[in-house]
Amino acid sequence: MTTLHDRIFASVFPPPSEVDVPTPTATPILGSSGFGEPFGSQHTTASQSATETGAAEQIKWDRAWHTATTFLSLRDEPIHAEQDEETLKGRWIRYAGPETQNALAYLLSESSRGRQLRRESNTDDLLRWYFEKVVLEHYVKHVLPGLIRILRKSQVPNDLFEAGQQLHIVKSIYLHPLQNHVAQTLSNGGRTELARFETDLHGLFTHTLPQDKVVENLSAFFGQQCSLILNGVGKNGMQDVVSSVPVVRQRTLKLMQMLQGVGLGGYQAQRIFAEVMSDILTSHIKSTYAGVWTSPSNVVEHLRDWVENSFSRFVVEILSSMKSDNASGIDELMDVTHADVERWQELGVNKLGALRTDELFDVIVEWENGSQGAIEDLKRYVTTPSSRTYLTTKFSSVVSYRLLQPGASTTEILQVYISIIRAFTLLDPKGVLLDRVARPIRRYLRERDDTVTIVVGGLLADPEDESSADDVLLELAIEMNKSATAKGEDDADDADLDYDDMNWMPDPVDAGPEYKKSKNSDVIGSFISLFESKDIFVKEFQNILGERLLKKEYEFDREIRVLELLKLRFGEPALQACEVMLRDILDSRRVDTFIHKDKELDLNDESAPELHTRILSHLFWPSLHSETFFIPPEVESLQSRYSTGFESLKQSRKLTWLHALGQVTVALDLEDRTVIEEVQTWQASVIYAFQPSPSEDSSTPITRTFNDLVETLQMTDSLLRNALTFWIGKLVLKQTSTCPPTYAVLETLSDEDAAHPGTTSAAIAAAAETATAAAAPAVLSEHEVAQEKMEVYWQYVVGMLTNGGPMPLQQIVMMLKLTVPGGFPFGSEELKDYLEEEVRGGKLDFAGGVYRIKH
Repeated sequence: MTTLHDRIFASVFPPPSEVDVPTPTATPILGSSGFGEPFGSQHTTASQSATETGAAEQIKWDRAWHTATTFLSLRDEPIHAEQDEETLKGRWIRYAGPETQNALAYLLSESSRGRQLRRESNTDDLLRWYFEKVVLEHYVKHVLPGLIRILRKSQVPNDLFEAGQQLHIVKSIYLHPLQNHVAQTLSNGGRTELARFETDLHGLFTHTLPQDKVVENLSAFFGQQCSLILNGVGKNGMQDVVSSVPVVRQRTLKLMQMLQGVGLGGYQAQRIFAEVMSDILTSHIKSTYAGVWTSPSNVVEHLRDWVENSFSRFVVEILSSMKSDNASGIDELMDVTHADVERWQELGVNKLGALRTDELFDVIVEWENGSQGAIEDLKRYVTTPSSRTYLTTKFSSVVSYRLLQPGASTTEILQVYISIIRAFTLLDPKGVLLDRVARPIRRYLRERDDTVTIVVGGLLADPEDESSADDVLLELAIEMNKSATAKGEDDADDADLDYDDMNWMPDPVDAGPEYKKSKNSDVIGSFISLFESKDIFVKEFQNILGERLLKKEYEFDREIRVLELLKLRFGEPALQACEVMLRDILDSRRVDTFIHKDKELDLNDESAPELHTRILSHLFWPSLHSETFFIPPEVESLQSRYSTGFESLKQSRKLTWLHALGQVTVALDLEDRTVIEEVQTWQASVIYAFQPSPSEDSSTPITRTFNDLVETLQMTDSLLRNALTFWIGKLVLKQTSTCPPTYAVLETLSDEDAAHPGTTSAAIAAAAETATAAAAPAVLSEHEVAQEKMEVYWQYVVGMLTNGGPMPLQQIVMMLKLTVPGGFPFGSEELKDYLEEEVRGGKLDFAGGVYRIKH
């Protein structure tokens, strides 16, 4: 029988325990319970109960605390996750006996007296003690170092599996005594307390692990696994076996559930997953749809279907595995709704639009090869002001970098501009987007000197002529044929005033203040409106038309058609001169035929030259080359008879012959060959000068010096050099001496030349072609016209520099404005260019900022 003395002794000196005592023993106070009796039992007598005090209750609490903390203590050693389940249970799992269960109930049950006495105390919280003194110390000392080593291996996803498995086992061991023994003593099964403990445990795991390694591993894991599952692409970029995808999918879901269970699948994992899925959506769009531009396009529909049936389903699975399943019963993530799927589809369309925006320049370059499907995709994207602004800004930047550069020819820029007009008209029929992207292109084209020439040349080109030069813009000729029914420009400008138009729509909200869209806006209208004044276009058209009329022999159907179409756009008064030019050429045929019959110019003598003319109304034609030189007497005689016939037909009108504009068919009978060439008139005059005179021996080669030819023909040095170079290139002449320059007829060819007739060295041939091309144009350029006008004032300059001595440029300009009757019409820059040419020609010297006559 246990006496009171024994009970007091036992309360001071408790029996030995199997483990170390984690808490101090109670203070010796009378009135404690006996061995084997429940804490707080009613076995004492009334006199004993009366003697119990607060100190006795403290003894009960300390005994219970000692027993409970002994049970909850953990071994001071690591948890080896690689051990089998039975070994782990045997070493780490304890089962509570009746005494331990009574102690836990006394410490935690709300109905126990000890708990009621300490209701307001925060120092006697057994669960808090367990987390801070047991779990935290054990985790930091034995678990965390191993987890850090695992995460630093960078073996995705093996390291995540290993770390997740380790944490899962650790969590199970830490939670086991609470779930199986402590929870029964708490109200409502301890759900609130267990949820709070699990939250603290997850926070411990999350905040102690190296965040950079966790983020790095999660990002790499999601990137590899999700890309393989959705796109079938492994880490090496190769297509993996389709049968492995379900295995990877299950492994991924299992890992996500494991990470979620240990607190690593919360907001951070969700954010990383969202970023990775956004990147996967982008990579899928690029790998699947980049360069797919065929029309009609079903790319958007295919993308929406993939997002709904593949992308969204996988996201739902991952998010389901990341849902919280803790004791609180509160899901941390919302379910995926149909609205979410629609947002993802719109996100995919936007990413596709961004891809098409990046490809837009290449799409336009390949427009003729069938890339309209990309524009159809873009139409689904440019539905908001922000997307429209992004497209035009990005495209303008690409155009500036890749197209508007000195290395690109004007023809190339114009060809791309035509495709831009077609593409953006399809993309945005109202023309707002085209108006934005075209402005820098149009501004750049206005700065190029040859833009108007190429545009007009393209309008007059023959689209069926396969031999056209590369710099001819045949696309304009094709567009001109399409626009035969186009209205006048003024009608198009007044399109918005048509109050009977039931299809009228207001301008888009993002249209600029200078936006103006014509109903009949097309490629031709866009190119014609490139120039601030239509006079620039009409003048260039007049020059090129003059060149073509003077060179073509018979048919002018193309020129007539273009002229009629331009009259619809500009009006007849603006093109009156061009109409007169065309009529001159057509009337010349009738007049030429009449004069030939009237003056009997068509002789039966086959050796006699034949003369045909084009009679021009000089007031309506642009400035033409008017170089003078002597022509063969036979031709001069025909010209005289022709002039007489014209004056009899057209009284009060006279002919002025422009020798430099003619073309001559020359037949040369040499000793071993006959040469027939279509040449310019000065070239014919030069070769005619090599005919032997009556006093010369025709059996010897005929030679002429350069100075003799200049004196005989009264021809400028440039024309003479051109003609000599041409005939040397044709192996008709050869240079026999350089001082003085002497030339002779090549009557017979050497064996080498005979083996390759009609050829010569590359240098001579290139020089001949260059010289011919340089002198071929009949219409004077603006520079040549200015030079001719400037020569009128050359004598004034010579007189000033002779009488007044050397002068700077500004002083010369001022003197010319004072002395020239009517004023000097040119500026400083134009006079400077002219004087620099005279310096190069050896007539002036320039030094110290002043010009002087060169002696």
